[in-house]
Amino acid sequence: MPHTYRKNIKPGIAVKIVQKQHQRTGQLTEGLVKDILTSSAIHPRGIKVRLTSGVVGRVQQILPE
Repeated sequence: MPHTYRKNIKPGIAVKIVQKQHQRTGQLTEGLVKDILTSSAIHPRGIKVRLTSGVVGRVQQILPE
């Protein structure tokens, strides 16, 4: 699962994230990474990021360029 490794997430890449309030439904939000909020190298539920839109969530998919 590449989205669980911090080394695969870079500012400016396109991703789909799940916000905290949408974890039960699995609704994804698409956007560009602004900041990486998870400090550990690996997180089983996905790396937490802030998108350029200001939305915070855990990465579920890394989109191809």
